[in-house]
Amino acid sequence: MIRNKGRAAWIAAALAACCTLSVARAEEWKPVKPIRIVVPIVGSTNDVLARLVAPELGAALGQPVVVENKGGGGGLIGTMDVVKSAPDGYTLLVGYNGPISINPTLLPQTPYDPIKELAPITLAVKASQYLVVNPKVPVKTLAEFADYAKTHRMSYASVSVGSSSHLTMEMLKQAAHIDITHVPYRGAGPAVVDLIGGQVDAAFLVPGNIQDYAKDGRARLIASSGLKRFASTPDVPTVAESGYPGFNATSWIGFLAPAGTPRPVMERLNTEMVRILKSPKVRKQLEDMEFDVVASSPQEFSEWIKEDTERWAKVIQAADIKAN
Repeated sequence: MIRNKGRAAWIAAALAACCTLSVARAEEWKPVKPIRIVVPIVGSTNDVLARLVAPELGAALGQPVVVENKGGGGGLIGTMDVVKSAPDGYTLLVGYNGPISINPTLLPQTPYDPIKELAPITLAVKASQYLVVNPKVPVKTLAEFADYAKTHRMSYASVSVGSSSHLTMEMLKQAAHIDITHVPYRGAGPAVVDLIGGQVDAAFLVPGNIQDYAKDGRARLIASSGLKRFASTPDVPTVAESGYPGFNATSWIGFLAPAGTPRPVMERLNTEMVRILKSPKVRKQLEDMEFDVVASSPQEFSEWIKEDTERWAKVIQAADIKAN
């Protein structure tokens, strides 16, 4: 009995020591120079998220955190910048579907392997998208949209080739048996400008990029791409509710580092980013943009990337989509 009590006490002490060591390890890395966060797309909610996290991360780490936009190539240019950077924690990437889980299938000659050359820090947020049209397009429901597309030449914008806004429309085209011309842009900003200006007819966009324009009548929301309606627009049905059961397309944003970044650095970055994302101030701002805050572990983010890669590979292969 005494021996068992002694063993139990030893185990408890060992566990406590492990917990203490884990916390110490997470705090072990202390940067000595500014940190750069690369956003591989111009504008968009990716940029918004980076600029929400950057000052809070800088305050926590005691060094400036600078956000740098490097758009182009469907996210390739900015992503390659990070892949080629030293794995020391001073260059980070804001990753999203396109360059991380879509390009490996869409672009067979992708000059990097996101699984082998990038290290996931945290899956920050997920979000469904709106199917939105310019108000001059005479449709208000998804059924009307599909019928109109079958009898008129239409075009749609995407934030970049291989982005979720691109492939979500391709998913819909497959499901509805319609053909709409793809017009890719370098970021959400120019895509939205041309959508509300009438240069293109439609797009799939996350709420943060389009809701303000929908509120003032410069865009019309038709449906949402997830399995549940957005709380802010309960009258806008999902695609699944509108005649396409099982339709589900989710965009996401997360933070990654070059592969080989030391574990203490990764643990410190994950600890601070998770805390920041879950803080009342930042969480509210993200939820106001209709994001679901995830704030995952590196392992959970890694598993999500693999799952998401498989999901979009099916869409790309079924439609035989080729990058230009």
